Amino acid sequence: MSLDLDGWRARIDALNTKLVDLLNERARCALEIAEYKKQKNLPVHDPKRENAVLDKVTEQNGGPLTDEALRDIFRCIMAEHRKLEEHA
Repeated sequence: MSLDLDGWRARIDALNTKLVDLLNERARCALEIAEYKKQKNLPVHDPKRENAVLDKVTEQNGGPLTDEALRDIFRCIMAEHRKLEEHA
């Protein structure tokens, strides 16, 4: 694919829109999980589950991002969604 700078930027902008939509969809799921956890008196933070998520992400990684870069990104995502759960 041969795009000029504006073309690449437009593609990035479109991907950013999709990422925002997906992150908000994931956040809505986290809020549903928060409600379930409240009903079952379960803790918000589940380190075992978070490690499983990180392991799965790195298993699915085909690059060019490094495994550690993806783990860092998903740690941030999970931390922000955990904050939502804590305040739900």
